[in-house]
Amino acid sequence: MTADQLPDLTAYDGVLFDLDGVLTPTADVHMHAWRTMFTELFTAWEIEPAYTDDDYFRHLDGKKRYDGVASLLRSRDIEVPWGDPSDDPAAETVCGIGNRKNAVFERVLRGDGIEPYPGSLALVHKLRAAGIPIAVVSSSKNAREVLTVAGLIDLFPVIMDGVVAEERHLPSKPAPDVFAEGARMLSVDPARSVAVEDAHSGVESAVAAGYALVIGVDRGAGADALRALGAHVVVDDLAAFV
Repeated sequence: MTADQLPDLTAYDGVLFDLDGVLTPTADVHMHAWRTMFTELFTAWEIEPAYTDDDYFRHLDGKKRYDGVASLLRSRDIEVPWGDPSDDPAAETVCGIGNRKNAVFERVLRGDGIEPYPGSLALVHKLRAAGIPIAVVSSSKNAREVLTVAGLIDLFPVIMDGVVAEERHLPSKPAPDVFAEGARMLSVDPARSVAVEDAHSGVESAVAAGYALVIGVDRGAGADALRALGAHVVVDDLAAFV
């Protein structure tokens, strides 16, 4: 599909963006943090097969942190107590393991900082200039911190993140709930709006929520896989829409 064949996003009622891997390259930081943590854990627990990046795309990408931990451990036939979000990172619980990963993520984010993808930032400015309502729909509890570090926090009046999902008891992507709630918070109808995602689970979530247009951004999840899961259009950079 050539640039002049791409849909005009200003023709829709609203555009809702995933964060990690769509607006900012924090997906790379998440991947690094998960890889570091699970490699150490699998070695210590003598779990086989070893952790790979394919595990990230299959079990972690786009999901709430603790749901991702449980999913990946289940793939190795490992069950541990769920625990509590207040668990110490050393605790051998789903929440403890998730908190262990988050400690690595926060250390890298604060130490190295983060910049938005230029093409994504250009599209955000284009939509705001056209008066199109925009929002962030992220599974991450770190979403506000990431947006702040990246200098984007003031551009998004609506942020549907992992904190909101937990408060409102919304299940993780690929369930439709977070994208449905994001549209409600933005006061738009999904049937006349756009969702932008880079994760398999995120595309499934947006499709299930009934979005008129689901854009897949291929940052490594695979264009064919994103299309197979329901993405109407797949690009490798949102600059294509500017």
